[in-house]
Amino acid sequence: MIASVGKYHKFSIVLVLISAFVYYYLGYPLVRTDVTILLSLYGTAFLCFFGLIRLEKEHFFLLAGIAVVFRLIFLGSIPNLSQDFYRFIWDGRMLLEGWNPYLYLPKDLIASGTAPIQESQALFDGMGSLNASNYTNYTPINQICFVIAGLIAPKSITGAVIVLRIILILADIGTLYFGRKLLKNLGISTHNIWLFILNPLVIVELVGNLHFEGLMIFFLVWSLYLLQKGSWKWAAIILALSVSVKLLPFIFLPILFQWFTKFRITQFRKNSITTLKKGIGKLIVFYTIVFVIVIGLFLPFISEDFIANYKATIGLYFQKFEFNASFYYIARWIGYKIVGWNMIEDIGRITPYVVFTSVMIISFFRDNTSFKKAVTGLLFGLSIYFFTTTTMHPWYFTTLLALSVFTNYRFTVVWSFMFILSYATYGNEGYVENLSFVALEYIVVYGFLCYEIYTLYRKNSKLKLS
Repeated sequence: MIASVGKYHKFSIVLVLISAFVYYYLGYPLVRTDVTILLSLYGTAFLCFFGLIRLEKEHFFLLAGIAVVFRLIFLGSIPNLSQDFYRFIWDGRMLLEGWNPYLYLPKDLIASGTAPIQESQALFDGMGSLNASNYTNYTPINQICFVIAGLIAPKSITGAVIVLRIILILADIGTLYFGRKLLKNLGISTHNIWLFILNPLVIVELVGNLHFEGLMIFFLVWSLYLLQKGSWKWAAIILALSVSVKLLPFIFLPILFQWFTKFRITQFRKNSITTLKKGIGKLIVFYTIVFVIVIGLFLPFISEDFIANYKATIGLYFQKFEFNASFYYIARWIGYKIVGWNMIEDIGRITPYVVFTSVMIISFFRDNTSFKKAVTGLLFGLSIYFFTTTTMHPWYFTTLLALSVFTNYRFTVVWSFMFILSYATYGNEGYVENLSFVALEYIVVYGFLCYEIYTLYRKNSKLKLS
């Protein structure tokens, strides 16, 4: 057994120091084309992560402090694994100048010399041609954060980065706070929260690379905490804020049907009509609050051009972009064999219907009447979306990892490690994917998921028999 000093283990100090060096290197000296170094550092961070949560699982405030320190290491670094933050700063400064960022392409403003913001050329060069040639898709709460960065640091890209990073660090602290409280309320070990808060993927992608899934997850976990407590109207307000950071939580709305109504189609005769009517009434109010707030936040930007531009931009994710996909790559391969070309547009049009049908099945035919079961329903609804999407970046996945903390499933932790293979794309000119790595990633993830489903099924079967 490892010797300890006072309450803490000696080896934990070593793990913290190694992790701190890894995060420093990832945030500052790393050149992202140095894939060998990148993958080695990421793997090392994961080993330290598992060691820390195992050795110090009884010491909440120690791990909380370590989690904050790891994030603060990135404070002054310019993200080197993502270019998205340049567009964040661009949008915020556009709004401060009174320009609607949803209506103008950066490339057009630069070409015409009419960009009304400071450091426009540097921001344009940083965001890259793909980002600069498409309309922004960042939602209103995102834009508020961008404006805050523009107000505090109107002439400094580094200053704006620091402001955005502080917002995301505070969001993660909020997720830790409400996530721990929700775990307590559900009778689940609060140790689970570290699977998200100390996970290297979360630290690097959300705080290091400035992806606002971190803020969305904070509002989502807060909303789930309020919902579990019975404060469903406040939960609806907070969920609307989550949707207004990223639209993704919209997928969860139908899955909450059974939790509100306690109505199961498969047990129709056993359901109480009175309870159903009461639950539907609450659910309608819940949905109404969410939609009214989201629409209200979009109202200042809405016009015919905005709707057209936003719809076109969202469509790109389903019919143009492709990265680290799962079943889509299989469908694409079949398409090449049948018709001889990439059928992404056709597949992209079909995928939303597949996801919608799957979510409806989970919503009405799976038992989601208890809160734990409802959260597991959310987990699988989102999993189906991610398994069928054409584009699966590591930071998208963090929402799934956060939900899994409140369930019995850990395939998400395995997946968070396997995402290491997707970083190999940075080493190829033109960012060409290594499909062998993609295949290995999903073979491991699906294999572990099948193992978990089988194990939990056997466990539940034994409990019913006993």
